[in-house]
Amino acid sequence: MPLHPEIAKFIAALPAPPKGPLDPVALRAADEAHVAPLEERLPLHAVEDVTARTASGEVPVRIYTPVEADRHGVLVYFHGGAFFLGSLETHDHVARSLAKETGLKVVSVGYRLAPEAAFPAGLDDCHAVVRWVAEQGESLAWDGTTLALAGDSSGGNFVAAVAARAHDEGFDRITHQILYYPSLDLDFDVDRYASLRENAEGYGLETAALKPFNAFYLDSGADPADPLVSPVKREDLTGLPPALVVTAEYDPMRDEGELYGRRLQEAGVEATVSRYEGANHGFVQHFSWIPEYHEVFARTRDFLARR
Repeated sequence: MPLHPEIAKFIAALPAPPKGPLDPVALRAADEAHVAPLEERLPLHAVEDVTARTASGEVPVRIYTPVEADRHGVLVYFHGGAFFLGSLETHDHVARSLAKETGLKVVSVGYRLAPEAAFPAGLDDCHAVVRWVAEQGESLAWDGTTLALAGDSSGGNFVAAVAARAHDEGFDRITHQILYYPSLDLDFDVDRYASLRENAEGYGLETAALKPFNAFYLDSGADPADPLVSPVKREDLTGLPPALVVTAEYDPMRDEGELYGRRLQEAGVEATVSRYEGANHGFVQHFSWIPEYHEVFARTRDFLARR
């Protein structure tokens, strides 16, 4: 189907990208400028900013409790932003919707960003917070059952990397992994995936922008050949948690996400791959107000309910 008309209208109104080298500070400021005021955000039972004291250091997290209850399952959320953008604020609405629709307590992670924090600082923070949740289960009122991971774009990369790293360390508490249009292969060879060519221009995120946007991460020491940087390159995917991989029809990175889902299935992992027609990269963050795309949260809820 064609690109959704509301998305097409938004893209048509976008200003031309700035010329010259990317300025991460300016781009972050522009990103934060679009955050909704507090009074307009989805209300929940409780939203609390705390500091997780972990093996990786002190990591800011925001905890969303959907309803009053003695115990909750927990979903740990990693925001997207090409490893240098995004924050607890820019993705606050995504975390709120996840909490509301799934009924789980959501722990959103304010991990360190490139280029100021070199690889693997952000990944270490995400991994450490998952461990922290399990260790602090009693104080978090975790029910000891569901411990899911979710992330969008580069946050989906961290979901896959954390799940693999935890598996290799023998940490078996992660019950689900949810990847929204994940960035899983940081080797941006356009011959590798058809979607890099088919969706190269005109859909918001363009193939030519992938290298410069991810350069902050790669130049900080992240090697695209490393499976913790490009999780699709991991050879053995057996034993990983059940996965929901959500892709977008008009996303340059669509095919790497779908390949990862197929490889999980071939490795015997329960994996569901769901492509959203008419959608582009970032639709969960930017266009979940459109009813057919808000449905992704219900699909997430149903996936989490399987176990």
